[in-house]
Amino acid sequence: MAIDQETEMTDAEIDDFLSRHETGVLSLARTDEPYAIPISYGYDDDDRAFYMRMVSTPESEKRQFLESEPDARLVVYDEAGSAYRSVIATGALQSIEPSALTPDEIAQYGDAKRPLFEIWADGKDALDIELYRLTPATLNGRRTEIDREE
Repeated sequence: MAIDQETEMTDAEIDDFLSRHETGVLSLARTDEPYAIPISYGYDDDDRAFYMRMVSTPESEKRQFLESEPDARLVVYDEAGSAYRSVIATGALQSIEPSALTPDEIAQYGDAKRPLFEIWADGKDALDIELYRLTPATLNGRRTEIDREE
């Protein structure tokens, strides 16, 4: 198996790819400590921004990272036949107060999928649910074609 061709995706291809997907891996960093979690997101291709709901408990590792205002990297990827595609967004997460949401932003959070059922060790009243927006400083996509015949 060898890489046959690797190309950068255009802005239009990136927007189309992100609009058709709904999950990725969000990595946060503070000092020399990384933290990565699978997330679902809504994507606004007009503003090129991601919208996410973060659920945590006050003492959780996730909450500690989010409170440190870490740099963020979101990776969205897939594989179809002999093609691999990935988009990487980098930037800072911005916490959004629900009262400050516009109708368009509310629709984007609605596009951030949730599991059909949820199981929590603690009751829901012990959970913090916060809304975040990631407007990337950089947004890059790559398509890699693999020659599986070699």
